[in-house]
Amino acid sequence: MTEGESLKSVEVPHTELSADLLQAVIESFVLREGTDYGEKEISLEDKVAGVIAQLKRGEARIIFDPESDSVTIVVR
Repeated sequence: MTEGESLKSVEVPHTELSADLLQAVIESFVLREGTDYGEKEISLEDKVAGVIAQLKRGEARIIFDPESDSVTIVVR
């Protein structure tokens, strides 16, 4: 890579991650999202299940950013 070039973010298919790693990535994402202020509190397990469902439907994707060495989930 030459000076001035930046590394591009990479989409990581959720099917390429082990079950444990996928769980950890999703839990980290869900916990960063903050507190619910709705009428009903949603459990961590339900939030994780919801994100897994979004990944399977293609409504969300896992993104790795090599510059910050971080992973996040983006909802389309």
